[in-house]
Amino acid sequence: MTDRYASFAHSGAGRFFVKRLGLPDPPRLRRYRPGDPVLAGPVVIGGTGRLNAPISKIIETLPKPSESDRNAALIFDATAIADSGGLRSLYDFFHPVIRTLASSGRVIVLGSPPELCASAREATAQRALEGFVRSVAKEVGHGTTAQLVYVAPGAEDAVESTLRFLLSGRSAYVSGQVVRIGPASVDLPDDWEQPLVGKTAIVTGAARGIGAAIAEVLTRDGAHVVCLDVPAAGEELTRVANDLKGTALQLDLTADDAPRRLADFIATRHVHADVFVHNAGITRDKTLGRMDEGQWQSVLDVNLTSQERINDVLLAENLLGGNGRIVTVSSVSGIAGNRGQTNYATSKAGVIGIVESSAAAVAARGLTLNAVAPGFIETKMTAAMPMFIREAGRRMNSMSQGGLPVDVAETIAWLANPASGGVSGNVIRVCGQSLLGA
Repeated sequence: MTDRYASFAHSGAGRFFVKRLGLPDPPRLRRYRPGDPVLAGPVVIGGTGRLNAPISKIIETLPKPSESDRNAALIFDATAIADSGGLRSLYDFFHPVIRTLASSGRVIVLGSPPELCASAREATAQRALEGFVRSVAKEVGHGTTAQLVYVAPGAEDAVESTLRFLLSGRSAYVSGQVVRIGPASVDLPDDWEQPLVGKTAIVTGAARGIGAAIAEVLTRDGAHVVCLDVPAAGEELTRVANDLKGTALQLDLTADDAPRRLADFIATRHVHADVFVHNAGITRDKTLGRMDEGQWQSVLDVNLTSQERINDVLLAENLLGGNGRIVTVSSVSGIAGNRGQTNYATSKAGVIGIVESSAAAVAARGLTLNAVAPGFIETKMTAAMPMFIREAGRRMNSMSQGGLPVDVAETIAWLANPASGGVSGNVIRVCGQSLLGA
């Protein structure tokens, strides 16, 4: 659905009224297009920690952008900060250069996980980085994003895929996030434009909306995609799969035999899957006192229980290849809650619980498990919302606009990348830094 307010705000007359009246000013976001360089301009790197050298080396290998008089990114290695006094180095680096950022610029701060720090003072200082980054993300404006990346000791060589994602237009609607990277075997792709060549990905709920966008982006990145959805969506599902030269699989994930049928399909047709994306989800919104049992149970069955049942069979029967990826779609509602969505928020918080409770065990098998939590995304579902609720959802974030299905898909593609082996146990919000639950 078209965001008419944003279209007006970008017009000549609209810009006059937006500035004069102090109205929300949604920027034009720099989103990725095939062939775009990772960087849109120069990068300034600061800090003297253990990540400065590897980060500088990665930046040197990236295609050089066209000449620009504005900086595209500011990167600060904060891993050397060992106490609260050292936090002054953040001010000393960013104060002179923060206003040199171009529109849709990038701010990245790299730190050490507080739980792995050598002293309480160091852990305190590293934890303080979260407040700094989230505040910067709300200050910079003009489509600029800011992120904090905690890199565990020994994971210095596992940061490239994350750095490429956060610097590029692929992360246009991701801001104010904390990413954790641990030591892992990293499989760098021969071609960063198509890192999933030769891989098989399965996407549930792929017939429309966010699921269709995920299937499209994973296909673009080289994967053969199995598009899965309920039989009732068969016509749309077939159209999506045919357009992508993928495979359509009609399956009701809540059926008693669904895990068995899915396992047999994978083993027979593909031996194993390399990427499994749990995207299927439904809403049945009612306040708790007006919600009937069926509305409660159907949402929990589709959004949460089906994922647990599928994961059980994937892991028990080794149906994910080495360096495999499981990515699940949660929601900001699962973090902040939402009126009229006790069933939905419960299910989406449970999805986060899957990641938190199972990521370590999955990692021990050489796999990764992460979640994305979309905020307000422009889909048919959000287009059907009452106007004032829809407008509030669009404006209550640092970008003053809704995201697009491709924003969720690009984030999932980063997590699915073979080079993202150190990124596991994360919940990444794709919400333009929503004010809800922030």
